[in-house]
This record gives sequence, C-alpha cells and structure tokens, in this order.
Amino acid sequence: MTLEELVPCESSKMQAVSEAVERVLVAAQRQDRLTVGVYESAKLMNVDPDSVVLCVLATDEEDEGDIALQIHFTLIQAFCCDNDIHILRVSGMQRLAAILGEPEAGAEPRDLHCLLVTNPHTDAWKSQGLAEVASYCAESRDKNQWVPYVCLQER
Repeated sequence: MTLEELVPCESSKMQAVSEAVERVLVAAQRQDRLTVGVYESAKLMNVDPDSVVLCVLATDEEDEGDIALQIHFTLIQAFCCDNDIHILRVSGMQRLAAILGEPEAGAEPRDLHCLLVTNPHTDAWKSQGLAEVASYCAESRDKNQWVPYVCLQER
C-alpha cells in the first residue's frame, strides 16, 4: 500500500494545500529563493540551514523502487526534523515540472525530487501560501504524521 492510497487526493483540504504549495514554489522561484535538486539542497542545508523554511520531496510511483533516492530522502527528512524545517512529500512530478517551467535550452534536466524554499534573514518575505503550508505541516505533526503528503493535481 502506498502513501497515495492512504491519503485521498480529492479532499478540499488537500486541494487548498496543493494550490498553496504551487503558489509558494512559483513565488520562491521568481524571487530566486528556490533550490532545486537533491545534491544542491544537501549542500545548502549544510551551509545555511537557518535560511530554509520548507523542504519539498517529490516522487511518483516509478521512483518508489529507487533505493538511493529513498536513502537521500531519509537523510534529508532527518536533517529537516533536527533543524525545525517544514517538510512535505508531494506526488505529481509532471505537474511540478509544469509549475516550475522548462530549464533553459541546452541546460541539463533538473532534478525535481528535492526543492528547498529559503527565506532571507529578514521578515520581508512572508507569504500567505507559506503560512498555509506551514499550518498543514504543523497539523500533520500533531497527528504524528511527521512528513505530510500532498498530491499536486494536473490541470
């Protein structure tokens, strides 16, 4: 049984959080506050973990058998929990690619499995979407679901 089977993607709460995640990612990318890729994310968290406000781990069914990716996810999740970084698992890699757009021509394809949203060390960048996602993460932790799940809906 997969996580997607346990958590319904059609609920109104799930749709609201999914839309908030999308808004946060688009705004972070526009403001150059988005780190894309497992290795790039690990480097940033090693150098400046206090700047990270949200970690998004993305997989689809075909990634479930990738043991190396699952090990990376486990280590990233542990680091996020130790450093009070909100963490979220999402499915819908095609939707994620559509939200973030295609890389420049000639550039290597991006690894969208791990995304970090950073915040400057000032309170200038606040987002309603980020507040919604943080609230969802906190509610999930209160229910002992340490890594909440969100299904990104195709549109």
